[in-house]
Amino acid sequence: MATVTPVSPHPNVVVEGEGHVVTVTIDRPESKNGCTGDMWVGLGSVFQELRYAGARAVVLTGAGGEFCSGADLTGAGEASAGDGGPQGSMLDGMRVLADVVLQIHSCPVPVVAKVDGLCVGAGLGLALAADLTWCSDRARFSAIFARRGISLDFGTSWLLRQRLPVHKAKELALTTRIVSGQEAYDLGLVNAVVPADALDGAVAEVVDTIAGGPPIALSLTKRELDNASSSSLAHALESEAVAQSVNVQTDDMREALTAWIERRPPTFTGR
Repeated sequence: MATVTPVSPHPNVVVEGEGHVVTVTIDRPESKNGCTGDMWVGLGSVFQELRYAGARAVVLTGAGGEFCSGADLTGAGEASAGDGGPQGSMLDGMRVLADVVLQIHSCPVPVVAKVDGLCVGAGLGLALAADLTWCSDRARFSAIFARRGISLDFGTSWLLRQRLPVHKAKELALTTRIVSGQEAYDLGLVNAVVPADALDGAVAEVVDTIAGGPPIALSLTKRELDNASSSSLAHALESEAVAQSVNVQTDDMREALTAWIERRPPTFTGR
């Protein structure tokens, strides 16, 4: 199945496809890619469409040497209720934001965050909602919420705990200190840190590897690992049994076995 690149519903969310890889770029350099409410909704809409677009890997990144400075708290670029903008309470707005986090984190296609420069607040949550995170040596991370007089949001209360021990997660959240790319790697917050001029190549290598794999099996593997933190061993074994029952019916498994016998690399079709 050929990849269909979703059309972005927002001018500051750029979506580009090449082969089976789709790159989603936050492009609002004047705010270091700070996201307004409608940009968050646009991101969620893009990831919802990516579920069925035939993509095999997604790169999530920011433009202009920055990843994302979090939510734009100034309200710039938003329509007010008096202008015909969305009605509702703060709780309603936070639930809309929650849906965006879920669309990204639960996307059945593997998502790799490519982080250069600033990655703070909701931007940190955005990077952690991805499956893998590669960053440059000039990346800067912070759970900056308390500096703004607010508690954790954009899923960071849960996402930080998936990658860090609780005492380290609390340290970052309670002190709001800036963490370098190297320290983020040392803590286990990211998969790798590379020189800034090598970041594009490093991420391209990993997403090309993922995109070259069997899409159905990798999607099921992602689900298994995501569910592991809240399931028992018995539930995990049952999920594995169901997943393998799907995999053995695919052309990709037959291709993998044929390629192994013929001593050649397999060519997976996602069927």
